[in-house]
Amino acid sequence: MSAGADAAVVGTGPNGLAAAVTLARAGLRVVLYEQAESIGGGLRTEALFDSDVRHDICSAVHPMAAASPFFRAFDLPGRGVPLLQPEMPYAHPLGGGRAVAAWRSLTRTAAGLGADGPRWSRLMGPLVQRSEAVVELLLSDLRSLPSDPVAALRLATRVLAHALPRGPLRTPEARALLTGVAAHAVGPLPSLPAAAVAMLLGHTAHSTGWPLPEGGSGRIAAALAEDITAHGGEFRTGHRVRDLAELGDVPLVLLDVGPRGFLALAGDRLPSGYRRALARYRYGPGAAKADFLVDGPIPWADPLSGRAGTVHLGGDAAAIARQERAVAGGNPGGAPFVLVVDPAVTDPSREVRGRRPVWAYAHVPNGDTRDPVDLVRRRIEEYAPGFGDTVIAARGRSAAAFEAYNPNYVGGDIAAGALTLRQSLARPTPRLDPYATPLAGVYLCSAATPPGPSVHGMCGHLAALAALRRHHGMRKAPELSPSLSPSLSPSPEPA
Repeated sequence: MSAGADAAVVGTGPNGLAAAVTLARAGLRVVLYEQAESIGGGLRTEALFDSDVRHDICSAVHPMAAASPFFRAFDLPGRGVPLLQPEMPYAHPLGGGRAVAAWRSLTRTAAGLGADGPRWSRLMGPLVQRSEAVVELLLSDLRSLPSDPVAALRLATRVLAHALPRGPLRTPEARALLTGVAAHAVGPLPSLPAAAVAMLLGHTAHSTGWPLPEGGSGRIAAALAEDITAHGGEFRTGHRVRDLAELGDVPLVLLDVGPRGFLALAGDRLPSGYRRALARYRYGPGAAKADFLVDGPIPWADPLSGRAGTVHLGGDAAAIARQERAVAGGNPGGAPFVLVVDPAVTDPSREVRGRRPVWAYAHVPNGDTRDPVDLVRRRIEEYAPGFGDTVIAARGRSAAAFEAYNPNYVGGDIAAGALTLRQSLARPTPRLDPYATPLAGVYLCSAATPPGPSVHGMCGHLAALAALRRHHGMRKAPELSPSLSPSLSPSPEPA
């Protein structure tokens, strides 16, 4: 029960935590429920094989933690969580000991792309110049007019051009580099949503970067939790909420759950039409995770890859697109697209006594039950011969097992819903307010709402702002800066 609370938040992933921060900063007493014994959802960092070496269980690299309006206001570095920037945000091995790289410097990146260097500069440069407006547009509720029409136009023209089967880039190197970023959409390529992802992540590599939080992703969750408790919030871990009735008569409820989870919590309280709409919500391909404990850096054939924060393994652009289409269609065959992170490259503190973690995801069909360790190890060894000899221990989590870890990841879909054009604009159902539900005072705030997946906190933040506007008449977002003392946090205005 949430007796005496002004708001309850169910789920403590990044969006649930961001919602709770926003509500608590507005002066509400918030109680958070988490079915696991520890908070964080996709922000957990744990020791798996060695008590001193910590592994990021879900997310490891955080472009949106540096770029999103919520985290810019929250100011992680100001709270003692440095966001460490690799000089090379991402690299893409091409086989034969070759690799292509995206550096923080746009000029340096273009210089390595040969004939496509000027095209890369024309593609990313205008977005970098208006990066804050581009990010705010793509990380909005997608229902407001853009504050910067020039940024919106530049973004739209680039998304449309690169959603075509053959975009403006011509060289194999540049096409592979951009397609590897587009594949973060985890779905068929090319597509409009994947092109938007490519523009968002591609340009931030040259602006706010692709940082890793020093010490691991769990430090982001810890900073959010510390702010919540400092403003009167309370956590109840190891507590699975199975029915909304368990929350009592708390005035506001924010749910960091997906459509299936909401249907289970609300049951027949929901109107039949809304239930049917939620039941039609589609899920995308799955992710299978492999964690390795190794005794040295990954022995990449091209040493350039060893300097990157993230490495994309998928071959050329055509091979990536072919494999992503097959996976989206449920075909488990072929060599998967794999993302690899060696955190110690960017954060040397992650290596202890010569041992370090390696993080890797493979894109697989939704619900895939295969243990991914050998699949991922073989893929890495295609570009880093001898990698297996450095492995001390390994653990795999199949796509199917990811759903058991986090019910929001249905079938291993870590995007919490397929990034189709329709579901990018109308998550989870077409509504003027995508966070409000037919139940009074109940809001959705998971990645199944706009703006969608990634660790940006905006789904939770925007849902909380919508609730504060409707129920407390608050039109101005509460101050999130760490410089604001809890005693100075504003009280909610009367409804």
